[in-house]
Amino acid sequence: MAKKAQSLESVVALNRRTKGQKVFEVFNVIVLSFMTLACLVPILNLLAYSFSSSSAIIGNKVSIFPVEFTTEAYEYVLQNDAFWTSVKVSLLRVVLGVPINLVLCILVAYPLSKSDLQFPARKWYVRLMLLIMIFNGGMMPTYFIVSKTGLIDSVWSLVLPNAVQTYYCILMLNFFRGIPDALEESAKLDGANQFTILMRIYLPLAAPSIATITLFSLVMHWNSWFDGLIYSNYTSNYPLQSYLQTLVTLTTEDLANGDLDTLLRFANTNNTNMKSAQIFISIIPLMIVYPWLQKYFTKGLTLGSVKG
Repeated sequence: MAKKAQSLESVVALNRRTKGQKVFEVFNVIVLSFMTLACLVPILNLLAYSFSSSSAIIGNKVSIFPVEFTTEAYEYVLQNDAFWTSVKVSLLRVVLGVPINLVLCILVAYPLSKSDLQFPARKWYVRLMLLIMIFNGGMMPTYFIVSKTGLIDSVWSLVLPNAVQTYYCILMLNFFRGIPDALEESAKLDGANQFTILMRIYLPLAAPSIATITLFSLVMHWNSWFDGLIYSNYTSNYPLQSYLQTLVTLTTEDLANGDLDTLLRFANTNNTNMKSAQIFISIIPLMIVYPWLQKYFTKGLTLGSVKG
């Protein structure tokens, strides 16, 4: 009983927080609260602008709550068939682009993660990748290549030029190099080849890195707009961001025409709440996907994978 009492006292002593720990926890709560507000307030302000009337925005009355609530900005954006066409193009781009980025990234990073004894030319390839990441051919040579290969006005012009991202490959390479060599050696003793080692050992352990690169690739493809403008001759081939980028210009031109229906439709809107509605619509998919992928970021799947 005495030993049990001593053990309980030691546990209580370990769990007892000192004054410095309490101050540190309070400081952490305050700092994290300010950081949360710094991220949340701009989104709330954006949402408030998108639902506020033109007169309220011009009068600078909008903060984080809508003033003179209206949905006319969203109605105009959502009722346009071109909007839904651009959404389909962006979804197709993501469905094609993200898996291609992941597969090519893994196929590049895995051999480059090996030692110099296994892959003597590894350093030269890594140096070449770093050189490519710093210096590239430029916009015009890229456009000529896309044009001469017949990719203009196709979804492949939005996917293939960005198929291999050097930064993603370096991230994956460093993660692979952190996996203990003992796992690969034991798999080789059991008769596993390189493909089996990659699929059965490296990829399951690399889940946090894969989730990170997936999110980066998703954001890149979803938010890209300039390549849609230069590689598409018709607005029907625009991805969502390219369409939203041109929407304000088209709206201004429509208003300049003096069309009565257009004037009535935009009587309670202006460029500010129109832009706010566009931006908020475009970030909704990312806000849905990010929390699902974020849980993988903090998982240390390689910890404890080698025993003894």
